[in-house]
Amino acid sequence: MSRRRVSPFVLLGLLFSALPAASHSFENTAIVRTVDLGGSLVYVTTTFAARALEQDASIYTIALGNEEEEKTSWLDIKVKGQQESLAASTSYDPQSQMHLLDVVLPKALNLNSTINIVLETVQTHVTWAWPQTAAQGDGQALKYKTNLLVPSPYKTHVQRTKVKSQSPNIISHTTPKHLDAFTQEGGPVTKSGATITYGPYYDIPSSTDEDFLTSVQQSVVVHYSYDYPVLEVLKLRRAAEISHWGANLNIQDEISLHNAGPTLKGHFSRLEHQTQSYFKRPAAHVLPSLTLHLPAGIRNTYYYDLIGNVSTSHLRVAPSAKKATRAQYSVFEMKPRYPLMGGWNYSWTLGWDSPLENSASWDAAAGKHIIEIPIMTPIVGAVVNDLELSVILPEGATDVSCVVPFPTSSNIIQSTHTTYLDTAGRPALSFKYRDLTDKHAMSIYVTYRVPLSAHLKKPVAVAAAFFSLFTFALFARRIDLTISKKGRNVS
Repeated sequence: MSRRRVSPFVLLGLLFSALPAASHSFENTAIVRTVDLGGSLVYVTTTFAARALEQDASIYTIALGNEEEEKTSWLDIKVKGQQESLAASTSYDPQSQMHLLDVVLPKALNLNSTINIVLETVQTHVTWAWPQTAAQGDGQALKYKTNLLVPSPYKTHVQRTKVKSQSPNIISHTTPKHLDAFTQEGGPVTKSGATITYGPYYDIPSSTDEDFLTSVQQSVVVHYSYDYPVLEVLKLRRAAEISHWGANLNIQDEISLHNAGPTLKGHFSRLEHQTQSYFKRPAAHVLPSLTLHLPAGIRNTYYYDLIGNVSTSHLRVAPSAKKATRAQYSVFEMKPRYPLMGGWNYSWTLGWDSPLENSASWDAAAGKHIIEIPIMTPIVGAVVNDLELSVILPEGATDVSCVVPFPTSSNIIQSTHTTYLDTAGRPALSFKYRDLTDKHAMSIYVTYRVPLSAHLKKPVAVAAAFFSLFTFALFARRIDLTISKKGRNVS
């Protein structure tokens, strides 16, 4: 499994990679999977009710298929009712083409003891618009595809899958076939309001072997209405610049937003758009405005696109974070220069300043500054396809180190950034990520030292520049640049 896709706590399980997976130490009394359908993001919660078949069973194995693993951007494993995530090591079975997560339980289970393990995942790029084009006033419908049965290396007594849509208008859904051996009563699928339930299915054997996957496992597709724009951030470039002299943290985002809904059929009509807005019936696939939650206590906020400053925006600033609770944030309501239709892009730049004390602290024991840099500002319901975060430290910073909440998609790059009044340039760190969701809206912590000589370097450089200028002016005044001395005779 790609290391960028797992929870930071799951990564701790790499320490346990030498432990053998107990493939026959459990059985599943029940598996319940809930799929919450969305636009760019789909949230999946799977609960495994497991019973230990041997004494001191301590490792439970979860299986993910190739396609599911590829589309999973966030993964977290917990014991039901507990907040602490469980560690897990990953491996790949080429025969069944399954990615196996060997989960280390908090404590070994006795024979016949039970435990409920909850797997939470966020899937990206798993829905697609159908039909693929829509007129300006048409609705919007998406399709979602997944495997019918949850794969598991253990025998399962009963399992079911619930697919939930935000709208009860579910256009169609797949009816499974050839499952008579696993059903006892009723049909293999039922629909109630906005929820489709597949199952229950009984006495399912180990479902990770090749024969089962070929003969029993099958895909199901749900076609449903979706009443919100499907948003993707194609590129996000965030630059965070730290200034000790100004006691300021400047953050600037360059954002390229894409509406991944059905492509607009025909021409855009401003009159039709204004009519829909007046009667408050905008088309589901049209994005007229966007609301972002920015940090508290920010100032000097600016927002512009390729043409220039955009005045159709409003900012409500919350008090400084030192005086506010974590739940407080500034609300930025932005209205693009044009409504974002299906298949259209919009690029803009958003930046702000904030007091450095809200993000920085001093470690007296280590003699280091600690700065907290948020990786991104999440856009509700949007996936960030490509993100690059640059952290620009003060000039002269040394002994630089960082702690990331989850692995980057490539190596961390350290470079030198030069701006005005700099002499040797400032150290900068570059972090790259892919397929980020709202679950990834965490912070990077960077530590560094700034010696006294580095603090004095800038004022000394400025003083030297002014002294050089005044010295040049002093000598320049004494130079006679007159070409001819005629007219200077004294009578």
